[in-house]
Amino acid sequence: MPLSTYATDFARIALTNITREYPNFPAHLITSSDEPLGPSTLHPAFYGAYDWHSSVHMHWLLVRLLRHHEGTPALPDTGPAVDVLDRHLTPGNLAAEAAYLREHPSFERPYGWAWLLALAAECRAYGGAAGARWTEALAPAVAVVDRLLADWLPKATYPVRHGNHPNSAFALGLALDSGELSPATDRAVRERLLAWFADDHDAPAHWEPSGQDFLSPALSEADAMRRVLPGEEFASWLDRFLPALRSGAPCPLLDVPLVSDHADPQIGHLLGLALSRAAALRSLADALPEGAVRSRLGAAAEAHLSAGLPAVERGDFTTDHWLATFAALALAPLGCR
Repeated sequence: MPLSTYATDFARIALTNITREYPNFPAHLITSSDEPLGPSTLHPAFYGAYDWHSSVHMHWLLVRLLRHHEGTPALPDTGPAVDVLDRHLTPGNLAAEAAYLREHPSFERPYGWAWLLALAAECRAYGGAAGARWTEALAPAVAVVDRLLADWLPKATYPVRHGNHPNSAFALGLALDSGELSPATDRAVRERLLAWFADDHDAPAHWEPSGQDFLSPALSEADAMRRVLPGEEFASWLDRFLPALRSGAPCPLLDVPLVSDHADPQIGHLLGLALSRAAALRSLADALPEGAVRSRLGAAAEAHLSAGLPAVERGDFTTDHWLATFAALALAPLGCR
């Protein structure tokens, strides 16, 4: 199933969300009764889509769709998307976002940081006059995130391994994929991933999923290690980490999660888990040589994708504000540039 099949629908979803200010869930510590608290005041670029990180990655989705499908039958009318991106990704708006990140150094760490880097990378790859405008406007915020990552990594003694936004492996993998890090920070990210995960083995896959995961801790870790270990070395690491894949034993990571209530905002995270697993499973399969393990991962990726795609648009903001991004990742992982 190519991303082009869904391009028009996903672009409409993204546009609806990034321009919708309410309902809004700001992750903002109020320190005074006279603080300006309106979402668009705090975040003039990324005020929509319910929360900051979702707004950032819905902007990423829109630019990604433009880059791959602008001018094709899959996305015939791109004027509204470019207009909204021009209104949001201005130097003034992004200067305010950069200042907010600088003044709140743990805000959206590390998930939102990684998506901002991914957005900048997508704008750069889109190119042309519009892509250049957006890239230049984003540059101060990218520089702040690079500095924040460099400052945080030496203090991050232990990774966060659970399946929600603070997951360390997912965010750092996304940051590496962006190519937007300075050489020193890129090196620090790679070193930290190796320090955290190189010696891991026999992952407790039977513990997954937790009841509100939208990321798989084990697959996110494996996908991060794929980015920092060369092919044969990664394959050996994966054999140690998830030995059931090669032995042919049952592995819960390959089973599509059961979602008992799609409308529950926490249980509904499991819909995203199906899609994020699909993306990770596909990327892992593509990193391995032909054989039984690659085939198992590929089949599981397809099963997860088929289960997650129907839930992308349900008319309920609790899922509509974010799922399309993970569907895009599943349909065309970031390695497929």
